[in-house]
Amino acid sequence: MNKPVRKVLIAGGGTAGWVAAATLSSQLGSLLDITLVESDQIGTVGVGEATIPTHVSFHKLLGIDEKEFMRATQATFKLGISFENWGQLGDRYIHSFGKIGRSTWMGDFQHMWQHAKSKGFASDMDDYCYELQAAEAGRFAKSDNSQISYAYHLDATLYAKFLREFSEKRGVKRVEGKIQRVQQDSETGFLSSLELSDGQSLTADFFIDCTGFRSLLIGEALGVAYEDWSHWLPMNRALAVQTKSTGDILPYTRSIARKAGWQWRIPLQHRVGNGHVYCSDFMSDDEAHDVLMSNLDGESVSDPKPIRFLTGKRKVSWAKNCVALGLSGGFLEPLESTSIHLAQIGATRLVQMFPFDGVNDALRHHYNNYGDEELESIRDFLIAHYKLNQREDSEFWQDRAVMDIPDTLRHRIELYQNSAIAYQADSDLFRVDSWVQVMRGQGLESNGYHRMGMLVTDANLKQALNELRTGINKSVNSMPKHVDFLKQYGVSV
Repeated sequence: MNKPVRKVLIAGGGTAGWVAAATLSSQLGSLLDITLVESDQIGTVGVGEATIPTHVSFHKLLGIDEKEFMRATQATFKLGISFENWGQLGDRYIHSFGKIGRSTWMGDFQHMWQHAKSKGFASDMDDYCYELQAAEAGRFAKSDNSQISYAYHLDATLYAKFLREFSEKRGVKRVEGKIQRVQQDSETGFLSSLELSDGQSLTADFFIDCTGFRSLLIGEALGVAYEDWSHWLPMNRALAVQTKSTGDILPYTRSIARKAGWQWRIPLQHRVGNGHVYCSDFMSDDEAHDVLMSNLDGESVSDPKPIRFLTGKRKVSWAKNCVALGLSGGFLEPLESTSIHLAQIGATRLVQMFPFDGVNDALRHHYNNYGDEELESIRDFLIAHYKLNQREDSEFWQDRAVMDIPDTLRHRIELYQNSAIAYQADSDLFRVDSWVQVMRGQGLESNGYHRMGMLVTDANLKQALNELRTGINKSVNSMPKHVDFLKQYGVSV
């Protein structure tokens, strides 16, 4: 266990594998010998085309040039997600990446807004969010002095290729081959080598499992059990298909609730990514196929790709001398575009906690506990979308509305419902503004709020809100259309 770690072997490529390679090589490259093994014969899921703002920070950490990345991956900008039919049929709201209004140490903006609303001079809360209004207008702009919060839509296959080139320039060695057998030390149970189908044997001190749903290392070899969350998030299948672009390139993802799940639309520069996530207990594969294909905006340019999954996670993501990243460590449906982030943050935490002097239990526990807390928080955020629906048109949605939920989520809902308080704990990915936008968007209203608004005069509060709304409108109106900015920025033609 105390063996120093210098040689790292990444099992599997795809987005997760090359995220791991890029992170380790850019941050610890001079200290490690890094090899990645993958097979061109094994396909990747490769449909995770939407990201969250942490992706921008990740690229800054690695020193990746934004324009180079966007040109290489046909990327567009993303300001949030439009949720349609999620409360009731015909409802729509945007979960944007922006801050709502202005908050103080005493309380967040929703309390001030609630007071102004009771006085009759507050417009819709969405009016006080810059990114949300820009998304609604189909506009985007950024500069060195810009405070706009954004993410990307990207081609996941091209992104893996981009990160491969990035990593190989920093010394990562790629080995082509299929993993046939995982060897373990007979005394410690630690992984010792990977045997390939062509007879090669690859040894290492530390292993990163990026083998996808197969989870060859941490699941099969080390026997780490899987924690099933499908009683809360029962979606277990998806169909993905690409279409030609039609109309404007919107600066947001669309999530359209269907009879037993939801459909995504992700606009790239050269095409649109589409998919239908559904629960096979409530919808047949044939019906799911028909729902997807009958709700496409453009001509399909690929055959629908079926994906089966079980929502949940490995009991631990670091076992012995192996860390699982990406699908091998678990899967949360792509409703809030968290898949690529989880691979990135898992790799980044590994850099922070890298076991140079050997693996020890304290280090593993710390890594696993922090990751579990974040995953559980994301899980609760996803469940809230389903739990807070008011649809009565299908058994699926009715079941979601009455399902039992984790105590952690029940506390958040009751706290907001009674006191308009939302919060972000240390390990939470989603900010207060995200929780407020989703809970309100799903129809959850607050019965109470902090009376901080009474500490200013009605005239001053009204003026401040008007100036805030007017300033946002003026800024948004001065922005170019999203597609025009892509051209101006030099990443699209």
